[in-house]
Amino acid sequence: MAILKKIACMIGVFTIISTSCTEKFDELNTDPNRLDRVSPGTLLNPVIYSMASFNTERSADFTFQFMQVSLPFPSVSGGLHRYDMSESAGNSTWNTYYRWVKNIKEMKAAADAVNDPNYQAIALTLNAWAYSLLTDSFGDVPMSQAGSADEGILRPAFDTQKDIYIKLLGDLETANSLFVPTKAMIYGTELLYNNNVSNWQKFCNSLHLRLLLRVSNRAEMNAGAKMAAIINDPAKYPVFTKVDESAILKITGVEPNISPWGRSIDFTNGRAAASYFVDNLNGFNDPRRAKVLSQATRLDPVTKKNVAIGYKGIPSAYSGADSQFDYTPSNMIRALVEAPMVAPVMTYAEVEFIKAELAQKGIITSSAQTHYQNGVKAAIEQWGLTMPADYFTNASYAANTAYDGSLERIILQKYYALIFTDYQQWFEYRRTGLPSLPKGPGLRNNGIMPVRFKYPTTVATNNNANYKLAVQSMGGDDINTKVWWEK
Repeated sequence: MAILKKIACMIGVFTIISTSCTEKFDELNTDPNRLDRVSPGTLLNPVIYSMASFNTERSADFTFQFMQVSLPFPSVSGGLHRYDMSESAGNSTWNTYYRWVKNIKEMKAAADAVNDPNYQAIALTLNAWAYSLLTDSFGDVPMSQAGSADEGILRPAFDTQKDIYIKLLGDLETANSLFVPTKAMIYGTELLYNNNVSNWQKFCNSLHLRLLLRVSNRAEMNAGAKMAAIINDPAKYPVFTKVDESAILKITGVEPNISPWGRSIDFTNGRAAASYFVDNLNGFNDPRRAKVLSQATRLDPVTKKNVAIGYKGIPSAYSGADSQFDYTPSNMIRALVEAPMVAPVMTYAEVEFIKAELAQKGIITSSAQTHYQNGVKAAIEQWGLTMPADYFTNASYAANTAYDGSLERIILQKYYALIFTDYQQWFEYRRTGLPSLPKGPGLRNNGIMPVRFKYPTTVATNNNANYKLAVQSMGGDDINTKVWWEK
């Protein structure tokens, strides 16, 4: 509910409702030397904040359960960690992204009106980010006719996922060609990069790599050659090269840039860390443990006091009573969602893991080991931590941390790098089947992780004819219906 309230507050920017959120973002984005008007800058910060903060919350509430980061505790039965997904699980995702792609469309129109190439490029980049999340969550979705009510299109047709990806990849290519790093952004100071156009361009091309990798199992997309072309020409296609260039929204706690959790205790109440997530970090002797986890405790029978027993989670999809655990398991730490905090959009670590995978598969000629190690180091440093000098060589844990030539080792560390990054852990698992998650005895859905959200019932009701065509194209509207790039 907290995030919905903040989204409603942000909508005021566009509906000119007189709220404190609107006033503060207007101050950020208004040039006192210009007449009041809708500018691309006016629309930029609300989109960045609302999407990044929503994604961070959804990662914690949804992705963490599927991907065995954390789970509800107590949890007598059901729950996402047992693959028990409701029909309405994707409703907020559908409604939120479509609200903001409408405003990205308006931002692009405003940028076109003033012929500002940087804002045009940023709008194309944000649109690709938003629509990739939509289509990867649902499959075929409306895009070409979406947000066209003003043009009389109230029941938009669905675009196939293949057509959506072709359009998004083309848009990112166009966006890269539009950026002019020497041209100032004059419509206010934006939240993500503080008007650093070069970093926006690096985000654009890094996102391009993510989306190409997503469709790389589809031979007709020729994604490997395209990724190699981007990586081998950094002058034309600059991508992230260090942690500081990552697309990470810094949530300061100063309104309206506040945590999506109205009460940070809601992040930890009724939750425990999953054994898989904790045990790997223990096996790595990883410095991120203390940053993200509390220690488990057990009641001492003599002193009758709780004593720390180290980092210990509970198994995902467990069966039986909660009382089977004679300890209070580790939990996520509240400070993770208390401002100042971060809401990752895409990181340098992810780029290095993409390169590691491409090198491991022979698509590029650089060292997979080097990219893997760069990715791990960046994933640790993005939390403000120092990479241990012996992380890959210490005999006590090197067997768990050193690069072993396998894709599984790369994806396992990528899994940790993607903490709080919307649904990316889930998407990557669907693409690769990795990491190798244990299957608990309480799993439902025949032990198969769902691969998409069902369309909201309002879509089936209000846009029935196009909904039926999409369902026919997809092969069903089911949580087990694979999207195009998975087939």
